[in-house]
Amino acid sequence: MKSVDLYPPIEPYRSGYLPVDSLHTLYWEECGSPTGVPIVFLHGGPGAGASPTHRRFFDPARFRIIIFDQRGSGRSTPLGEVRDNDLPHLTADLEMLRLHLGVERWHVFGGSWGSTLGIAYAEAYPDPVLSLTLRGIFLMTGPEIDWFFHGVRSMAPAAHANFVNFIPEDERGDLLEAYWRRLDSEDDHVRLAAARTWSMYEGSCSTLLPNAELMSTFGEARHAVGLARLEAHYFRRNRLDPDDALLRGVERIRHIPATIIQGRYDLVCPIVTADALHRAWPEAKYVIVHDAGHSAMEPTLRAALVAATDALVA
Repeated sequence: MKSVDLYPPIEPYRSGYLPVDSLHTLYWEECGSPTGVPIVFLHGGPGAGASPTHRRFFDPARFRIIIFDQRGSGRSTPLGEVRDNDLPHLTADLEMLRLHLGVERWHVFGGSWGSTLGIAYAEAYPDPVLSLTLRGIFLMTGPEIDWFFHGVRSMAPAAHANFVNFIPEDERGDLLEAYWRRLDSEDDHVRLAAARTWSMYEGSCSTLLPNAELMSTFGEARHAVGLARLEAHYFRRNRLDPDDALLRGVERIRHIPATIIQGRYDLVCPIVTADALHRAWPEAKYVIVHDAGHSAMEPTLRAALVAATDALVA
């Protein structure tokens, strides 16, 4: 690998807000070289938002780095808003942002939910996509969602027990609906308690070894509310039809250069999904990082991601 860690911290040279409809406004920023090759970063969740660290996966001398917060996430407004928030809206937003910024074609980089959105965007708008770099693959299928609520207990029983035990025993037959009732509560304390429990459950499963700094981020109020509300909303109301729609659609984008990067011990988005994607997309480069979990901040995983962006060509 040419690079072994993140690039130094940088600040945006331009930022703004893009109204995408009468309800939602997206925060966006540009870093690096204004004349560089455009690359757009798609954050996870849904609902997690982007952070300054995410600018550092890309060589600022080579790339025009475009980062934004998706509907209901991060600095976009309104935070945690679920109305008019679904995958077709998000892909259309991404295309609207491209046109707003005057980008002809760009590289697309996304992990976890960002891989979902990246694949969906490329399938809807293949022509502007120079390449896809996808990490921690999530295709929003029923088995993946079931794993989040039930399967994780086989590998992280303590974390799963904390997640389940937040809900009274008589409501545990449907954890998703039980959490949603609290995440959609008008009581701020109830809503935040549920959001933090959900978010920290995910955070505790995101690294191979415990990471206090990451857990602090997942416990932060804005992060937790955006992540938990939007994940619950998407799991409840935005399932794909058919369930494997994104995988079936790969046939339309197999001509696009792609790299799939997957932590071998990813408990949030298990490797079986990345493996299925690669079988459907054998032309894609497939990199398994054998000593990493889910988080892009895992040392060997972030090294693989930086190496992948360094290898991109215009």
